[in-house]
Amino acid sequence: MQDADWRHFDFDRLSFAWGEPESRAYLKWLPEDFKVEEKMAFELSGEGEHLWCWVEKIGQNSDWVATKLADWAGISKRNVGMAGQKDRHARTQQWFSLNLAGRPDPDLANFREEGVRILKMQRHQRKLQKGALQGNRFCLRLRAFEGDRAEIEKRLEKIGNEGVPNYFGEQRFGHAGKNLLQAQKMLAGKRFRMSPNQKSLYLSSLRSWMFNVYLSRRVSEGSWNRLVAGDKLQLQGSQRWFVDDGSEDLEQRVTDLDLHPTGPLYGEEGASDTSTPSGVLEQETARLFQDWIDGMQQWRLKGDRRSLRLWPENLQYRWLEGEPVAGLSETEAALPVLEVVFDLPAGSFATMVVREMTALKRVRETN
Repeated sequence: MQDADWRHFDFDRLSFAWGEPESRAYLKWLPEDFKVEEKMAFELSGEGEHLWCWVEKIGQNSDWVATKLADWAGISKRNVGMAGQKDRHARTQQWFSLNLAGRPDPDLANFREEGVRILKMQRHQRKLQKGALQGNRFCLRLRAFEGDRAEIEKRLEKIGNEGVPNYFGEQRFGHAGKNLLQAQKMLAGKRFRMSPNQKSLYLSSLRSWMFNVYLSRRVSEGSWNRLVAGDKLQLQGSQRWFVDDGSEDLEQRVTDLDLHPTGPLYGEEGASDTSTPSGVLEQETARLFQDWIDGMQQWRLKGDRRSLRLWPENLQYRWLEGEPVAGLSETEAALPVLEVVFDLPAGSFATMVVREMTALKRVRETN
């Protein structure tokens, strides 16, 4: 493909940091193979007008659960808060907050929804805001593993020590990039029915894809995990960033994972200037999508930054024996299972960690 073709969604074209994996496995064959647990950055007070519910769900999406919680509590769905969406085809645990000003707690015995359990409830003074997370804990099982164990173990060591490219995952773009297609219709002035959340998602998909392309180019030239003159750097564990000021220790701090180079989430400010190597690449990438960037001006989106590197903390793994599982052939069920556990900051994608580990076999549509 030529550079101009980057506007066509093609996730397979994005560069790999550690080489394209040769091994193969299934992910999410069962919902229990993809476990996610939210990690909050603060403690709940135990008092206040908001009832926080710690919810476990299997096979349901977070937005649907929020609707059912609102019905149970007798409140509007707009009075339900959550930090973010969690995968539907997974076993996930997350917080929801319900604004119950002047109301008692609803009867837990009256909440009966398939695949959903309220594990605990606690009061707090404030609503749970979108993105208000320290991160998520993942426990993934890669079934029917085929490949060289020693090779993937070396990959896991590399990933645990140096991280992976912080791509936005395929789910951000919808099936076959549908969100990008809808966004481009918006830019072309076509009218169609959509909710405010859908409009935000479509615009976000544009910025996310442009970021992925910029990051892929940095990966290709081997600079995604090292300092390039003019980089804007983000502190590990923080959303704060600052411009390369020429300090002598910056390169070592990037090596030590204390700082991460960032890439652009393009907005109305446009790309960085061309006085530095990183600024040149940002401008070059922007030119590939100039019609998108021009079309987004009407929504007055402010530019932002995102770390180029994703470091999965506390990464551990173990091998499990295969077991009979519905739908798997006897041969595949007998193959080993790789279980991987790690922590990620909010806004990152566990599937992008898996992408650097192993290729995924196609899973049934029901999964």
